[in-house]
Amino acid sequence: MTKKVAIITGASSGIGQSTALELSKQGFRVMLAARREDRLKQLQSEVIENGGEAAYYVTDVTSYAEMEALAKATVEQFGQIDILINNAGVMPLSFLSSRKVDEWDLMVDVNIKGVLYGIGAVLPYMEEQKSGHIINISSVAGHKVMPSSSVYSGTKFAVRAITEGLRQEVKAGQNIRTTIICPGAVATELTHTITDENIIKDLQERYKDAQTLQGEDIAKAIVYAISQPDHVDVNEIIVRPTSQVL
Repeated sequence: MTKKVAIITGASSGIGQSTALELSKQGFRVMLAARREDRLKQLQSEVIENGGEAAYYVTDVTSYAEMEALAKATVEQFGQIDILINNAGVMPLSFLSSRKVDEWDLMVDVNIKGVLYGIGAVLPYMEEQKSGHIINISSVAGHKVMPSSSVYSGTKFAVRAITEGLRQEVKAGQNIRTTIICPGAVATELTHTITDENIIKDLQERYKDAQTLQGEDIAKAIVYAISQPDHVDVNEIIVRPTSQVL
């Protein structure tokens, strides 16, 4: 795995940040992508201080032009793209009757279009070099729908469908692998996007005694998928806290 190059979207916090640190420890060069430049600079410095290699590119995943620019900048900086981790996501849970249309649109734009734009941006490079690994972060919510998760679950079901479709479409001999990572409850900033106070209280009550996963737990699952021999394609991993039932 030494000196392979990974792009990580949503790298400014949570799973993305932990994955950047873990991959850099494993010898990967990482391109950090997110909107918050101050966080990216801080993470880049941390990676370099720990002996790793990192660059960053301020990116809005809802813009295909910016995702293409991110891929181009990665090749210019590191010469190749070996792994894309489509991690950026939002989770403003709400009941459909609340008609929070702007939040519906945001989830579709970030969680679905962001994944598609990432795939579209890196696939030509991977096809040309005849190797690559695209890892898309879905969710346990991509397997199970609960009240208030209708739209969020819909986007995460879509991520799983898109990834499986990509797996079937890549041509034999291209050596492009695909992996879906489905985390359960993780201590991240995802819940900060929820605007419905009742839903926030419900989640706090539901998980008050639970030990949620940390970003590094998911990062290790990602490393497992990446570290398999080229002929092994780990297509999907579900990771829940031991205490999580649903």
